[in-house]
Parts: sequence; C-alpha cells; structure tokens
Amino acid sequence: MGPLVPIMMFGWIPVVIGLFLKLPPRRAVITSFLFAWLFLPVAAYPLPGLPDYTKMSATCWGVLIAAAIFDSERLITFRPRLIDVPMLIWCICPLISSLANGLGLYDGVASLLTQTVTWGFPYLIGRIYFNDLEGLKEFAIGIFIGGIIYMPLCWYEIRMSPQLHNIFYGFMQRSFAQTMRYGGYRPMVFMEHGLMVGIWMMSASLIGIWLWASGTVKKILNIQVRWLTIALLITSIFCKSAGALALLAVGAGTVFLTLKLKKRILIILLILVPVLYIGTRATGYWSGNNLLNFIYYNIDQERAASLYARFSNEDSLSQKAMIRPVFGWGGWGRSRIYDEFGNDLSVTDGLWIIMFGRYGFVGIGALTLSILLPVLVLMKRYNIKLWFRPETGCTTVLSIILGLYMIDNLLNAMINPIFIVAAGGITGIIKESFEKIEVPDEESWQVDFYQPRYL
Repeated sequence: MGPLVPIMMFGWIPVVIGLFLKLPPRRAVITSFLFAWLFLPVAAYPLPGLPDYTKMSATCWGVLIAAAIFDSERLITFRPRLIDVPMLIWCICPLISSLANGLGLYDGVASLLTQTVTWGFPYLIGRIYFNDLEGLKEFAIGIFIGGIIYMPLCWYEIRMSPQLHNIFYGFMQRSFAQTMRYGGYRPMVFMEHGLMVGIWMMSASLIGIWLWASGTVKKILNIQVRWLTIALLITSIFCKSAGALALLAVGAGTVFLTLKLKKRILIILLILVPVLYIGTRATGYWSGNNLLNFIYYNIDQERAASLYARFSNEDSLSQKAMIRPVFGWGGWGRSRIYDEFGNDLSVTDGLWIIMFGRYGFVGIGALTLSILLPVLVLMKRYNIKLWFRPETGCTTVLSIILGLYMIDNLLNAMINPIFIVAAGGITGIIKESFEKIEVPDEESWQVDFYQPRYL
C-alpha cells in the first residue's frame, strides 16, 4: 500500500468541505460523490469501536459532514415518509438479525452502523439534495460526465492492462487473473472490479443515449452529446462485460419501446425480474434447469456450465437460509456452507443470495423495496405520457437504471452508492414534482428523436 492511500482517504473529508465552500450545495454533492467513487482507493482502515473507514464511508461521511456545516437547514427540513420505511428496515435489519441469532448487542450495533453508512447515508443524501426533477437531471448528467472522464482511463487499461490503481496506490484491488477477458484486458481503473466499471459505463451510456435522442442537452464540455455517447458506447463494448452490455441493450430497448407502445408493461416486467427471480429461487420453486438446457443447446456450453455452478451454489445456500428464513443467520459467515473440517464450500456471487442468507426474507425484501418501490409508485401515480418529457426524461432513465442495477445484483455483488442516491432522489420527487407538468395531448406527447430542441 503506497503513501498516497492514507493521504487520499483521510484528506478526502477536508476536500469535500472545500468543495462546499466553492460550489453550490447540490453541485458540491454531485462532484464529491462522483470524484470519491471514481478515484479514491479501494482501501479500509479499522477504527476502534466503529465500522472500518472505507471508500464507501469516506464518500458518504464527507458529504454529510460538509452538509451539516454549510447546509444544516436542508438537513433539518428533511421529513421521512411512509415510502422510506423499507430503507429504515433495511438499515436496522442487521441489529435484529444479530440479536435473533444470539450474536449480542455490540455486534448488532456495529452491523447496523455499517449498513446505515453503506445504504442509509446515500439514500438520505438523495432524498435531501435530489428530490426534484431538476436535481435528478443534474445528477444524471453528472453520471454521464463521470463516464466521459473514465473513458481515457479505461482505454489505457484496455491497452496496457489494469494497472492504474497499482501505479497510484501501490496494490491491486483484485486478482490480475480476473482482468483477462476475450483475449484482452477488462479495465478496473479505481473501482473494486471490472464488472463494476462495466455497469458504470453502461449507466453513463444509457443516459447519453437519452440525452442525445431527446435533445434534452445538446453539448457537454463543448462537445456534441452524440459524439460523446458514441464514444461511451464503444468504450462500454471494449470493457468486455457481457452482462453490462446485455443490460444496456435491455435498458435502451425498454426506453424506446415504451415510447412507441405508450404502455408501462415493459417497465413493469423489468422491475418484476429481480422480484420473481429472488422469490422463486429462494423458495426453490424454480430450479433453472429449463434455462440451463436452453443455453447449453442453443448458446454456449461453457456459459451453461458456469450458470449451473452458480445455480448449484444458490440452491445450497437457499436451503440453509430457509432454516432461518425470517431474519437470516446474521454475520460472520454463518449463512455459508462448510464441510466437516470447517472448509468454506460456498461461492457467493449475487448480492441477493448473500443478503438473503444474512438477513432472511425481511432483509432481502426491504432491500428490494428500497430500490424498486419508488419506481413502481412513480410509474403508477403519473400518466405514462409524462415519463419521457424533457423535464422528466432523466428521472425515467434513472428509474430504468435502478431496475437494471437490481438485475445485475442477481449475478454480482457490486454495491454502488451512486445508484442508492438515485433511489433516494426518486423517492423524494414522488409527492408532487410530476403534478406540475401539463399532460400533453395524444399527438404531441412523444419526443421527436430527429429534431433536438431542448437545452
């Protein structure tokens, strides 16, 4: 670990305070979150009696401390609503699970603090700072710009191998073997894994597609949005993350087909995918054999074998989780499978199976509702004709990205606070923002994709 690591980690909070001194609060929050998540090292420092100080906690604590100093009125005016209950349950679930499993109050409080910092803080920041349509538009554009900033770094690692984290911080985040894909390298830059970079570039590309197609924004950094989006799409392909590319295709298809059909059905199906998968796999109702056979005989035998291994592990872990189905097994690896010699036999890839084992149906249900319920409420409450207006389009795309993120969590465990901030922001706008927009008539509600008009 190089000397730059503690400088960046412990110097970050003063930097965020400086950003709040120089920038408007909302712009300072966007800049702080994006820079921290894109560039801070993947490191952890143990703190006595407190959760480890990590990239995640540095990202969230920095913004909250600066907000408390310079924007305390906004924090004080926050009022929780009924729709915030799933996130509250998700944050306190580790405490209940620890007590239910006899792990003690200390363990429960420590787990609660970690959960709150990781999930509750970004959600709260989204609720406070991005609870209107203009705020979510700025946030979406910030993600797009973050993707643009990452492009040259991705290309460097695609060509030279993932070494930037090692060059600047003195160590690799993951095994180098995991960076080899399809005869080349999969970039990691300063994130935990190449899969996380893939999802990040997918999200930035999807936002870029919408900005370009709708003409909501014409130029960014004095460059035409269409050229930036094309460059992002090419970079996303060369990030060599097949799952992220598949999700990008699904997301773009959902946007444009929803516009064409003027129906909510595709968005509903997108949201239901993780819900149905978790429900059927956790209970053993769906074995996945029909999907395995289809992939084996029609797509690729190697991928079928990989999926079979994943399903087998999920089956074993789900069976153990069902022994304690309500609040799970708690922490310390108690939800995993061990042989008679104490060797860990589990391979946990998806976030859902990890959290289901730890916190049971209460935990995984609260997590799923925290991210997806705001999207469902938004879709149900407001006329579909309002979803793709210039004022609301970025909010809609962020909603679709949340659905894609939860689908990705079925396969991977890549917690990203940027998406949690978006969930909090979407929750915050539900009450009234769309009600201020006049519903267009049947002929004029669709966006003109060939004549960009909006700045």
